[in-house]
Amino acid sequence: MTSWRTKVLPPLLAIVFSLLICSIALVISGADPLRAYGTMVGELGKGTTAIDTVNLATVYYLSGLAVAIGFQMNLFNIGVEGQYRFAAIVAAIVGGALHLPPVLHTLVIILVAVFAGALYAALPAVLKVQRGVSEVISTIMLNAIVAGIVAFLINPAQFGVLTGNNLRTQQIDPSGRVPGVPIGGATLFGFAFIALLVGVAYWFMLNRTRFGFELKASGESATAAAAGGVNAKRMTLIAMLLSGGVAGLIAMPELLGRDFSYAITSTQGYGFTGIAVALLGRNHPGGIALGALLWAFLDRSAVSLEQVNVPKEIATIMQGAIVLSVVVAYEVVRRADLAAMQRRVGRALTGRPASVQEGGAV
Repeated sequence: MTSWRTKVLPPLLAIVFSLLICSIALVISGADPLRAYGTMVGELGKGTTAIDTVNLATVYYLSGLAVAIGFQMNLFNIGVEGQYRFAAIVAAIVGGALHLPPVLHTLVIILVAVFAGALYAALPAVLKVQRGVSEVISTIMLNAIVAGIVAFLINPAQFGVLTGNNLRTQQIDPSGRVPGVPIGGATLFGFAFIALLVGVAYWFMLNRTRFGFELKASGESATAAAAGGVNAKRMTLIAMLLSGGVAGLIAMPELLGRDFSYAITSTQGYGFTGIAVALLGRNHPGGIALGALLWAFLDRSAVSLEQVNVPKEIATIMQGAIVLSVVVAYEVVRRADLAAMQRRVGRALTGRPASVQEGGAV
């Protein structure tokens, strides 16, 4: 049975270790670590930083969930980056072209995004199942291809509109948008609540459904799962499609809650960030949420470091240290937990009657 140490200690150790590494780097550069960290924390109370952090964490959370679904099946879906960008451009084009009643318009855009993300994930899924092609290789190649697809579709000769010096899709009507929640002078993405529902659905699927059990069993041991009647190829295909479908939602908080169109300059890299967030959260929806908030906090508060003459890249160093140390921390704690369990079993066996230890009758 997994103890609380295996769940709680590794991420804490990873964060402490990253703080230590960054503190050493700050001291070497002549800066005060306490002042730097205090500036970052204090930035949360200024302006709209706190709400901006939650909004960014919403995007990171969906990205982390998409990656985690693949991890559950021992699939490294590094193609979340390409899948969400493909889904975003397709959903933006469809959403800008349609004129539907409120709610229905929004639902159609979301469903198109999910379908487009799953469709782009279907390519490496089929290659994996039918030809044994590594999903890492195929998805990396598809990540590169999607840049060309976006550039083609957003061209004015196709579906793009030149606005100033920027190319973007047609704006989505107000009927297709997800209203935000005004808080102070900022606006919380309304899609944050949809992301929460996606996290709950992910937890329910893993822990309360037969499919979730088969998914985790296949990830633990494909051979054992096959012996129990689980079709490994079918599970691989479904897991990739689900991962791609959730990846299709990654750009929706910004598309439907702030930008209302997809531009050639729209932010990239959310899919890669999701890999780090999923690792930090150990594929658990609650852990992924905390990891997303931490990552978003480091991104948003990093700019404040320049106020105290500290390069903002120190936050990037901290993020990298967290990713590197979290894997090591989990392994160290897991081995310590296993050793403790072995000692308990040894003491229990030692305390039994000699006849039982020797295999005789009592």
